[in-house]
Amino acid sequence: MKFLNRMANVFDRILDLLASLVAIIIVIITLVVCVNVMLKYFLNRPILGVEEITEHLLLFITFFGSAWLLRKEGHVTVDFVLAMANPKTRAFLGFITSLFGIAICLPLVWYGSKVTWLNFLKGHYFPTLLEIPKAPILAIIPFGSLLLLIQFIRRSAQNYRNFKFPAKAHPSKHGN
Repeated sequence: MKFLNRMANVFDRILDLLASLVAIIIVIITLVVCVNVMLKYFLNRPILGVEEITEHLLLFITFFGSAWLLRKEGHVTVDFVLAMANPKTRAFLGFITSLFGIAICLPLVWYGSKVTWLNFLKGHYFPTLLEIPKAPILAIIPFGSLLLLIQFIRRSAQNYRNFKFPAKAHPSKHGN
């Protein structure tokens, strides 16, 4: 059990680190886009490639931040339904939605890894101004989906425990 707790703590630290990275990326995108707009309209000298880099960074934000957000229960929920439900029903609904999340993440991890590997082997590049290799950018999808898959598994286990033992139901930083 100590090993699982230690692994959960390591996983939580990884999610926290990636969430901090997401915050930094958001600040960078905001600053670079603002500077680019000013350069474009006041000096008629935009920075080449800003749109392309911003598009790729938005992918990082999505896939680096989603597991952290799930851990914080920050994803969109239908609160008025959950507010009327008892703790056992909330746990059951959380368990079911976590199973749907697992079912969605599994193909993202599998096919995302497959597509990333094929793009790496073939050496494909994005046919844009900067000609960035595709594989490192596409790798974000299976990596982030794997983190989200693990968090959905943790969340489903916690909700299952809360459903089976409602008297002991309490929020856990590892499962929810």
